[in-house]
Amino acid sequence: MTQHLEIFGDRLRLEDIEKVARGEVAEVKLAAEARARVEAARAFVDRIVEEGRVVYGITTGFGALAHVVIPPDRIRELQANLIRSHASGVGAPLPVEEVRAITLLRANVLARGHSGVRPVVIDLLLELLNRGVHPVIPERGSVGASGDLAPLSHLALVLMGEGEAFYGGERLPGAEALRRAGLEPLTLEAKEGLALNNGTQAHTGIGVLALLAAERAVDTAEVAGAMSLEGLRGTPDAFDELIQRVRPHPGQAASAARLRWLLRDSEIRESHRENDPRVQDAYSLRCMPQVHGAARQALSYARQVLEIEVNSATDNPLIFPEEGKVLSGGNFHGQPIAQVLDVVAMACADLASMSERRIARLIDPALSGLPAFLTREPGVHSGLMMAQIVAASLVTELKLRAQPASVDSVPTDANQEDHVSMGMASALKLRESVRLLETMLALELLTAAQALEFLKPLRPGRGVEEAYTLVREKVPALEGDRSLSPDIAALEELVRCGVFARIREE
Repeated sequence: MTQHLEIFGDRLRLEDIEKVARGEVAEVKLAAEARARVEAARAFVDRIVEEGRVVYGITTGFGALAHVVIPPDRIRELQANLIRSHASGVGAPLPVEEVRAITLLRANVLARGHSGVRPVVIDLLLELLNRGVHPVIPERGSVGASGDLAPLSHLALVLMGEGEAFYGGERLPGAEALRRAGLEPLTLEAKEGLALNNGTQAHTGIGVLALLAAERAVDTAEVAGAMSLEGLRGTPDAFDELIQRVRPHPGQAASAARLRWLLRDSEIRESHRENDPRVQDAYSLRCMPQVHGAARQALSYARQVLEIEVNSATDNPLIFPEEGKVLSGGNFHGQPIAQVLDVVAMACADLASMSERRIARLIDPALSGLPAFLTREPGVHSGLMMAQIVAASLVTELKLRAQPASVDSVPTDANQEDHVSMGMASALKLRESVRLLETMLALELLTAAQALEFLKPLRPGRGVEEAYTLVREKVPALEGDRSLSPDIAALEELVRCGVFARIREE
């Protein structure tokens, strides 16, 4: 376990977020450098209040109520009421890992020093992580602008000693969860409620975890695809470096190189090098570098956007103490995130579509040259007939989730917020898309490994053989019919943990 992580507001890595989300970091704390910036911004906010200036979100109402000036003696009430009124999410609670990612991101954004909160607000957010207090955040109710108001308000409620939180395996009132963890609730001061619930951290946090899982899935798809190619006695010629060189998309080149490495030293390939009547393979085999590579590039772009977002100031207004300015803008708008999460969902659907087609070829004797449904007694046994049927059902779900949410907008807040990103919808459907893709790849690994049984004693490429061994450590070869659900679940867990993704050249 990593001992500790310091947050500065501008250098958080996606992998750090995942580690904190999984509880693999013992302590997260605010860096001294960031604390100084936060204190400077807070002092500027305090001067605004003392001088009685009219500044949005500090001494005014919110959204369409920005014209209402709030007297100094009601500023604390204003901030608390903002959080209470906006904590109106619906649906199932977000998983703990996602809540932890969101909490870390909210603290990191405030650490940039442009939000005007006291350092104690950030410290308490980090102590929720350090002591295992996880606010109950309903997963639905955000339109992704002005940020994720509902989910982030549920997070902020617990800082106030309200709402609910999970602690020690129990769902408790927020005040009780804080008490058991040895923490004291906060009374929010000027600007702090708005700084806590105005931003993109809910859909960004979910998106970061989904993206990292999708990156592992792409690597796994190449392992599964290479195993299927061996099972179908296909040719790796389409992965030749010369072909990639004349169409130099980086993702395509990376996928082709990985496939070549997985298939090296294959006895199966050598067995049909001569006198094979086939000229070339079907697209689901031959075009893996092009399709998998396109997914790689989509994910690479999404990573670039998310790496910027997790280290950005995204609330409104923003405080610039050195320039003596408080500026209202739109950094809370989730469109950059929503769009790339939709693109990643499309890539997941493409990868799954290719995988399903390879499964279909493996079980079809007319296409594979192997026994029907990869069973030694077709008819008496159904073998892996259901593997492809289940795969077909997953592909349809993935295609439905590939429809973009980010092109939709329903005006909100009395038409003040007249264009929104729907970033939370993009994040939630991507989370499910990645999970479905992981299941699809488990089905392909199950099917392709069974195909290799019929080609023994010939050995596949060295990378494929390593993957085959991993499969067989969890799932025995199919000798007769049995329920496939436990087998699929076992391989799905390996896929999700990145076991197959880690098969790579050192």
